[in-house]
Amino acid sequence: MIKIALDAMGGDNAPHALVHGGVEALRASRDDLELVMVGDEATIKNELARHFRINELPISILHASQAIRMDEAPAAAVKLKKDSSISVAMRLLQNGGAQAMVSAGNTGAIMAAALFILKRLKNCRRPGIGTVLPTEKGPALVLDVGANVDCKPEDLLQFAVMGSIYFARLHDIVHPRVGLLNIGREDVKGNELTTKAFALLRASRLNFIGNIEGSDVLAGAADVVVCDGFIGNVVIKFGKSLHGLFKSNLNRLVRKYLFSQIGAVMMKPTFDGIRKLFDYQEYGGAPFLGVQGVCIKAHGRSSPRAIRNAVLAAKKMVAEKVNEHIQQQLELGCC
Repeated sequence: MIKIALDAMGGDNAPHALVHGGVEALRASRDDLELVMVGDEATIKNELARHFRINELPISILHASQAIRMDEAPAAAVKLKKDSSISVAMRLLQNGGAQAMVSAGNTGAIMAAALFILKRLKNCRRPGIGTVLPTEKGPALVLDVGANVDCKPEDLLQFAVMGSIYFARLHDIVHPRVGLLNIGREDVKGNELTTKAFALLRASRLNFIGNIEGSDVLAGAADVVVCDGFIGNVVIKFGKSLHGLFKSNLNRLVRKYLFSQIGAVMMKPTFDGIRKLFDYQEYGGAPFLGVQGVCIKAHGRSSPRAIRNAVLAAKKMVAEKVNEHIQQQLELGCC
């Protein structure tokens, strides 16, 4: 049985989306998942009461008297709010009361709590956040997407190692293709960071395919796209905006033309498939890699479906022993 701590008070749609999504994840599991919902006990109980036959599901509640708002300064909030749902869930993970933690709350607070409470994996210089993007050839993991805006070449190498292990275990690809995001494909392109990182990656045992450009990301040139957190954050937010752009323009053009409205009815299954492909809610949240515990950060505006997928991704990370494999590789020196 895999036990996951779910921060029920984090995110714009808490507690409804968190509780409802957690229940959906339990119903989708094969009796091998247990949830600890962390947050205000009375509020969580009221949400659970809205669900049918809830007493049959393996759910417990761990009371936390505080919650960290999305607009609070992360480090200060973690230090001042010792009984926040994020910190309580992290401590539960630290002491072995849970094997993973999922939250849609304040990203900085989750990172700060993970570093203060869980600590880094041995030999990990800087933990990173990875996010999955859809591409023409399937999903791709971009790492780092905001945890580290200033990096050294060794950090990019470790991101590649951690990202490769995560991708291989969760997407069943033995040797994921690793690409270094750069301004050109030539070996000599880039700044001091990327040229030195290129040399480290080329000397490693990873399936390194070389530099890739921004246009290569959505084309599916690499399974794991490595970059510093500043660039990664820009890329991932741009990529997520494509879903809204596609949806708004499709709706506008369909309303504009009569024949388009008729055709839209016939093409609805195709359009639904495209929307699903570009919907961040399908990809199970962002893993925080490099800390001593499985942590998944769901989008702040997550729906119940997004939370369901984040919980199931956390469950698979535990089952596939992603952290154990990362630790083993880091101890070997990333090469």
